[in-house]
Amino acid sequence: MSDPRILVALDYPAAADADRLVERLDPSLCRLKVGKELFTAAGPRYVEQLAARGFEVFLDLKFHDIPNTVASACRVAADLGVWMLNVHALGGRRMLEAAREAVGEGAERPRLIAVTVLTSMEQADLGELGITEPVGELVDRLAGLAGRAGLDGVVCSAREAGPLARHFGGGGLMVTPGIRPAGAARGDQRRVMTPAEARAAGSTHIVVGRPVTRAEDPAAAVEAIAAEWERAG
Repeated sequence: MSDPRILVALDYPAAADADRLVERLDPSLCRLKVGKELFTAAGPRYVEQLAARGFEVFLDLKFHDIPNTVASACRVAADLGVWMLNVHALGGRRMLEAAREAVGEGAERPRLIAVTVLTSMEQADLGELGITEPVGELVDRLAGLAGRAGLDGVVCSAREAGPLARHFGGGGLMVTPGIRPAGAARGDQRRVMTPAEARAAGSTHIVVGRPVTRAEDPAAAVEAIAAEWERAG
């Protein structure tokens, strides 16, 4: 069974826009990430439709609320048949544990990962929030909290992926956004790496948006990124 390590971000305002890309992609080469914009526009039924077309879906909604509310949301997400979903580690231990319990047990359950510090944020951004702890230390502390709560891994910068794996017994999912092939624009991401650099740094999965969604040939773009990933192995 294929285990694609590329997660294509469907950052679109409507299902019709996403469909024009999805119909050109191969589920054996990539998984799909549905975030807040598309989920708000198209709803849970669209997530189910993607799964029915053979794609494994990462539902990227970063749940962050009181424990009971997050647990309920995670149960509903699990019923949609998603491959993975996430919560925000800043919700605290009780919220993380409630989310983990809600997704259940067994090999078929969704993977549950935590967001630590958004890759768009730098030290100055944290300082404006009154957080003086260095980015790396904050990410490490939040990843440790997620690991102790039984989660499967974290969303993190590739720069932090290697060291964070120890919080999950060395076998956690290190999911890295902010990936840009060599020569691609940085966009609104600040802490970025190429696919090869990310794998070498310890990432297990990479999230790729514009280099695929804005490519003339999205399928070829995915194939090229996959080839770069494999060469780094």
